[in-house]
Amino acid sequence: MEDSGSRIRRRVSVRKRNRRSLESLCAASTPAELQPAEHRADLEDEAAVGSRRRKTGSPEPAQENDSEVDMFSDYDSFTENSFLAQVDDLEQKCMQLPEHSKQVTDFATKDLCSEGIENKPSATTASESNEHGHSQSDADGPVGLEPGNDLLFDVPSSQILYFESMQNSSNDLGGQPAKEGVGNSRRSLNEGLACSHIEQPQQNKEVSKVSASSETSRRKSIKDHLKNAMTGNAKAQTPVFSRSKQLKETLLCEEISVAKEAIESSSDDLGPFYSLPSKVRDLYAQLKGIKKLYDWQHTCLTLSSVQKRKNLIYSLPTSGGKTLVAEILMLQELLCRQKDVLLILPYVAIVQEKISSLSSFGVELGFFVEEYAGSKGRFPPTKRREKKSLYIATIEKGHSLVNSLIETGRISTLGLVVVDELHMIGEGSRGAILEMTLAKVLYTSKTTQIIGMSATLNNVDDLQEFLKAEYYTSQFRPVELKEYLKVNDTLYEVDSRAANGMTFSRLLTYKYSDALKKMDPDHLVALVTEVIPDYSCLVFCPSKKNCENVAEMLCKFLSKEYLNHREKEKSEVIKHLRNIGSGKVCPILKRTIPFGIAYHHSGLTTDERKLLEEAYSTGVLCLFTCTSTLAAGVNLPARRVILRAPYVAKKFLKRNQYKQMVGRAGRAGIDTAGESILLLQEKDKQQVLDLINGPLENCYSHLVEEFTKGIQSLFLSLIGLKIATSLGDIYEFMNGTFFGVQQKILLKEKSLWELTVDALRHLTEKGLLQKDSHSNPEELRCHFHITKLGQASFKGAIDLAYCDTLYRDLKKGLEGLVLESLLHLVYLTTPYDLVAQSEPEWMVYFRQFSQLSPAEQNVAALLGVSESFIGKKASGQAIRKKVDKNIVNRLYLSFVLYSLLKETSVWSVSEKFNMPRGHIQNLLTGAASFSSCVLHFCEELEEFWVYRALLVELTKKLTYCVKAELIPLMEVTGVLEGRAKQLYNAGYKSVMHLANANPEVLVRTIDHLSRRQAKQIVSSAKMLLHEKAEALQEEAEELLRLPPDLPGLRGPSTEKAASQAGDAALH
Repeated sequence: MEDSGSRIRRRVSVRKRNRRSLESLCAASTPAELQPAEHRADLEDEAAVGSRRRKTGSPEPAQENDSEVDMFSDYDSFTENSFLAQVDDLEQKCMQLPEHSKQVTDFATKDLCSEGIENKPSATTASESNEHGHSQSDADGPVGLEPGNDLLFDVPSSQILYFESMQNSSNDLGGQPAKEGVGNSRRSLNEGLACSHIEQPQQNKEVSKVSASSETSRRKSIKDHLKNAMTGNAKAQTPVFSRSKQLKETLLCEEISVAKEAIESSSDDLGPFYSLPSKVRDLYAQLKGIKKLYDWQHTCLTLSSVQKRKNLIYSLPTSGGKTLVAEILMLQELLCRQKDVLLILPYVAIVQEKISSLSSFGVELGFFVEEYAGSKGRFPPTKRREKKSLYIATIEKGHSLVNSLIETGRISTLGLVVVDELHMIGEGSRGAILEMTLAKVLYTSKTTQIIGMSATLNNVDDLQEFLKAEYYTSQFRPVELKEYLKVNDTLYEVDSRAANGMTFSRLLTYKYSDALKKMDPDHLVALVTEVIPDYSCLVFCPSKKNCENVAEMLCKFLSKEYLNHREKEKSEVIKHLRNIGSGKVCPILKRTIPFGIAYHHSGLTTDERKLLEEAYSTGVLCLFTCTSTLAAGVNLPARRVILRAPYVAKKFLKRNQYKQMVGRAGRAGIDTAGESILLLQEKDKQQVLDLINGPLENCYSHLVEEFTKGIQSLFLSLIGLKIATSLGDIYEFMNGTFFGVQQKILLKEKSLWELTVDALRHLTEKGLLQKDSHSNPEELRCHFHITKLGQASFKGAIDLAYCDTLYRDLKKGLEGLVLESLLHLVYLTTPYDLVAQSEPEWMVYFRQFSQLSPAEQNVAALLGVSESFIGKKASGQAIRKKVDKNIVNRLYLSFVLYSLLKETSVWSVSEKFNMPRGHIQNLLTGAASFSSCVLHFCEELEEFWVYRALLVELTKKLTYCVKAELIPLMEVTGVLEGRAKQLYNAGYKSVMHLANANPEVLVRTIDHLSRRQAKQIVSSAKMLLHEKAEALQEEAEELLRLPPDLPGLRGPSTEKAASQAGDAALH
């Protein structure tokens, strides 16, 4: 026993890992209330000592990879280990005291665990423990050891799993087998312990029949079990008990708490990173390479108006770093003020790009990033009690989101609305929708801050008055921009100080052959070869066809040396294009990509655009020929930007458009300067000089100009949401809009009052509104309420120009809805506004019509479109019978969508209908969005109940248009069809697979996947998984919570009781 005592006194390192008290794991399962009072008091004393030790012990610094810590560094060997020695001692005692064997096992196990919990400075010897154990045995029965040796406190954290198993075994005296899936070492240990408990009753009954040798052989395996368990756990990682992770999470929570207090105080101290935790600064350095802010960004963030949460408009040139300021302000709102945030972006592609880039922040900092674009988005959004949400939305979805928050009384939970490209408030129907969104936020919530940013704003005063905002501007650009004009073979630099606005720069000296001069009169070859392939170049063209022609022309005259630049990577791009095109690749791209050149416009599929953009960003491709939409879309900067002509289609260039295009020149951190060159003819010279030296165009409200999508839609939603229901309130609301600010400029014939009265009268005549029967329609107190049709139109966000047509089509469909195929439903969800933009190819139409099945022909007959009519149109014959052209054209688009749903290959459908594949994909996206709108429309009208279930499935089919097994992967932002196929074939078949994937393994496994993309996919998958789990958990808690209006429940303790009842039900 002396040797055993020396082993017990061996010092072991303490506080390697932070873990919960072992007492909770090792204590007997008997409830505390049923234990003797003295024994219960001992337990409480032990718990108190352990609690004090945990509070006063100073933790070690966080380890980077604590799973790699040598968990047996302070143990000399397994066989000589004090822990195993004590187990051996216990076994011997158990065999020596058979008459108390059951009590020995239970209490000895408990006492052994208690030794690991206690951490007294003085250690008792084994002999003292033994004496104490005998005296305790003589007096009370159970054998125990004197607590005091800090043995289990130093056991590696993985060993805690052993104690959990031991506790489960001690609770399972009935001999139930160990549960599957625990691990071989843990399962065998549980079986051994369970076996010992099973055999104990037999010892009490037949002590005389059990020999010492059989007892020894039956129990000797426990040491082997322990050895195996400790060896296996030593090799295994133990992230559950990672001390470094716990410390980091604790530190982040503390910093957020401090930042919250700082941001609410009037102090000038902005904390580690603009009132945000230092982890935010570290994430920007790690994920985006941003280590220091520009001076203007620091100035803007420290403005007194920003500190006081006043509304703000700020304007800087393109590439000036506007987005970073907005992101910091959004993080302040999410983390410090604990409010939700809405970010409104102009296009779906930019929404998806932003979600991919911010998902990593959400995962690390504990907030959700939710997508509201196309058919995605939940209305109203999931109500969360703890984590906050960053909603990233298109203009249309942002409006619907605000409507749903107002309707459910949750608009106050929205702490901040950020609008990128604020100048779009003056652009058509989308501008009118953006204006309505901001006006509703201003009117309904006094605590929601609004921030708008843009590179091209002129009449800022009107916007300031509308938004009640401060204004900040700067001309900062991280890279200097030099603007040039090219007339014939001469380059002129734009110089506002010169008399005519430009000064001579140089002559182009590129040697042109006669053939080249004829093919390239604008000297594009000379201009692009000055920068490519070492630097990047964008060539903006007036039309999509011109983009393709210019790309092919450049490749014809470029030197063959360009083929050698990153040749292998360019062949990989073509290979990947072929994969996502189901074996097909555009012949133009096949010829141009080897030279590092590609065209970029809406005729490409989303998969193709994404792949080409990534190749351009990494330098594999060095030149894009593109349309003006790229300037307002994803961020693809270049060393040189060339404008092929001062036209967009056939319209002369606007200064706003020009500024956006040339703003792409110069890449921060890569280029020292950026250049833009505008090619022009002599005849356009004066107009171009006026363009580049003139002011930016003013933006004006389109609320009235876009009648059905503007003012009528606004009034319908105001009354439907009960924001304003009387004529006086509606007129007051209108005065607070952007249109109300500009009414003196925009209204020539009618006053705002007359306009308001006329719009309400028109809505009443259409059956969307009803007024009080006893009220004069021109009285201030005249009240209106919304009809069922009006409510459905408002909830479905249906263009009021088509709401009555949609109602008639759905009503007629009920009379003979054909469900043998999807064609009839697809027709009902084909967008009305796209019908006018398409003209059928009649021979293609006739060929497709003749291949219809009897059920599909029945759909055409119900719509009034006959095969003879299509045949006559195809052959050019005169037609006497009058047929609705809109129905005929809409059915043609339905054929395109129906073929796409059956084949899922954009390429094959494109060839079949002779339509650009990008146009087909845009049609599909529009149909998915409209199908979602029709679904919400039908949900408000009881007579259309039959459509609800049908449209849910159809919307999903239109949204993804892929095989069913790929849909879960495509729910992850940034994963399109081509990428989903790659991931599925590589074994990643669910969101859970992606969320737990290693980005480095993804890069090695998936072709043409960059490390940045891999990280974004994993982060997006984690965010989606957390979001779904949180939603289910909160739904469960909500179901189990006592309703606050339950009869018989009154008083302040009701809510607490309800919460406790819900928690008890969950656990």
